[in-house]
Amino acid sequence: SINEETVELLQPYFNMEDYTLEYGKKVCGNVAGLLSWTQAMAIFYAVNREVLPLKANLAKQEGRLKIANAELAKAQEALGEKQAELDKVQAKFDAVMKEKMDLLNDAETCRRKMQAASVLIDGLSEEKVRWTQQSKEFKSQINRLVGDVLLCTGFLSYCGPFNQNFRKLLIKDLWEAEMRAHKIPFSENLNLISVLVDPPTISEWNLQGLPGDDLSIQNGIIVTKATRYPLLVDPQTQGKSWIKKKEQDNELQVNSV
Repeated sequence: SINEETVELLQPYFNMEDYTLEYGKKVCGNVAGLLSWTQAMAIFYAVNREVLPLKANLAKQEGRLKIANAELAKAQEALGEKQAELDKVQAKFDAVMKEKMDLLNDAETCRRKMQAASVLIDGLSEEKVRWTQQSKEFKSQINRLVGDVLLCTGFLSYCGPFNQNFRKLLIKDLWEAEMRAHKIPFSENLNLISVLVDPPTISEWNLQGLPGDDLSIQNGIIVTKATRYPLLVDPQTQGKSWIKKKEQDNELQVNSV
């Protein structure tokens, strides 16, 4: 119930020199307590006059804070829902981007393959003429195959005992003339060595000691491909040395007479 008017009425007493706790105690202890109480209530009024607006403002701000917290909770709930939707959309976006990158990679791979195929086609187009010519040559070789095989088998079966000149006589002058007479197609200037043995084998024979001339190579063909055991007339022992080295891994046994 204390108000500003009451405090103003008390102010003259507060300004008196003897209105103090010390003077009150000299007069009477109860008077001193009453005096101290009046001063305290005046001070309380002054303080409370500033505190009450602050309390009212605090209550008002607490109400606003409560409302703001409620709105914040709703906003956070809405944010959580939107975040969940965003996560779903982000997952779909990531999946679509991955599919896009896979398609781009496939397209790039396909493009490189198409470029390689184009380069290959361009390169092969230049070979078309040669392949066409070779195809015709293959047909001709197939047609001459019977005569070529006949000459090769005749060489393996009958030419072994003879020297180079007589072998040419048999093949060129006798057998080829006979085949022409019977209209058997064969390759002119047939190279028996290239037909019956490949170059790597010839190189291996040379490393094993066989001479590299045509007669020696022909003899090597007869030794390795004839169905009958060969008899070598070998005064220089070149054939003997070659056979020993060639068959050393097969545990060749040599009987000396």
